Amino acid sequence: MEVPVVKLPDIQANKPQIPINLTRVGVTNVKKLVQIKRRDKRPVILICTFDIFVDLPSHLKGANLSRNFEAVDEVLEKAVNMPVYEIEQLCSDVAQSLLKRHEYATRAEVILKSEYVLKRESPSTKMECQEVVDIFAEAIAMREDVENMKVKKLIGAEVVGMTACPCAQEIMRDNARQELENIGVDNKHIAEFLHRVPMATHNQRGRGIISIEVIGNVYVSLERIIEIIEKSMSASVFELLKRADEANVVQTAHNNPKFVEDCVRTMAKNVVKDFEHLPDEAVITIKQINEESIHRHNAFAERVATIGDLRLEIAQDA
Repeated sequence: MEVPVVKLPDIQANKPQIPINLTRVGVTNVKKLVQIKRRDKRPVILICTFDIFVDLPSHLKGANLSRNFEAVDEVLEKAVNMPVYEIEQLCSDVAQSLLKRHEYATRAEVILKSEYVLKRESPSTKMECQEVVDIFAEAIAMREDVENMKVKKLIGAEVVGMTACPCAQEIMRDNARQELENIGVDNKHIAEFLHRVPMATHNQRGRGIISIEVIGNVYVSLERIIEIIEKSMSASVFELLKRADEANVVQTAHNNPKFVEDCVRTMAKNVVKDFEHLPDEAVITIKQINEESIHRHNAFAERVATIGDLRLEIAQDA
C-alpha cells in the first residue's frame, strides 16, 4: 500500500502580521573545522565560529534558513571541504552561495571568528611557547541583478600586548631627580642614571585590532597584520616566562612608553608601509583598547579611513 505524502505547511512563506523588512535573519555560533592550506607550509586546522545572515523582505514571515538549517550546513560543508587558502574568501564563497539559494534575499553576510596559535620564543631564555591570537574575517554579498553579485570582504586580528603610561613615568622621573639631588648626586650622574634606568609607571594590558578590506584578489597577510599589532605596543606578552624574561619584558615596556593614541598611529604607519599593494579605496579600521591598572575605566582610540587617505597624511608628515 502506497503511503500518501503529507505536504507540511510552509509557515515561513506566509505574510507576517507586521510586514516590515528585516536587515539580518540567520544563525549564529555555528562551529566548523576549517583546514587552511599554506604555501610551502603544513596546513593549519582552525575551529571556526560562523555567524550567517540574509535579509528578509516584508512579505515573508520567516527566512528559509531559520526553518531549514540543513541548507546553511550544506553550504558551509561544501565550502570548508574545498581547498581554503584565505578565510575571507571562504566567507565570500559562503555568502554568494546563500544568495543563490535564497532568491528572496538581496544581501548575505558571513562572519568567521577563530583562535590562531603562533609559535614564539621568550625574549631572554629563548624558551619555545605558544601564543593565541583572535582572528576574524567577514564577507557581505549583495545582489545587483539576476546574474551579478557584489562582494565586500575583510580580514583582521586582535592581539594582546602591554603598554606603559608615559605621563605617570614622567612624574616618577621628576620624583627620582629630586631625591637624587637631595642626597647630593650631581646633575651629570643624575642624567646618566635616568638615561640607563627606566622609571616606574603604571601598565595596561592592551588589545590592538586591525581589519583590512580585501578588494578583488589582492592578498593580505594575516601574519603581517598580527606582527604589526604586536610591535605597536610597549612590549609583547608571553604565556611562559622565566625571571630573566620577565625582567626583559618589563624593561622593554618601560623603555618604550605609549599612550593608547600612539599605538593606533604606529599601526597606521606600518599598515601603510607594509601593504603598499593595497588599492587606495581599501578601508582600514584600527583600534586600541587599554585596560587601565590604576583606573576603573579603559582607554580607547580608533581610526577608520581608506588606506589612500592614510598614505596622504603620513606622506605630508614625512
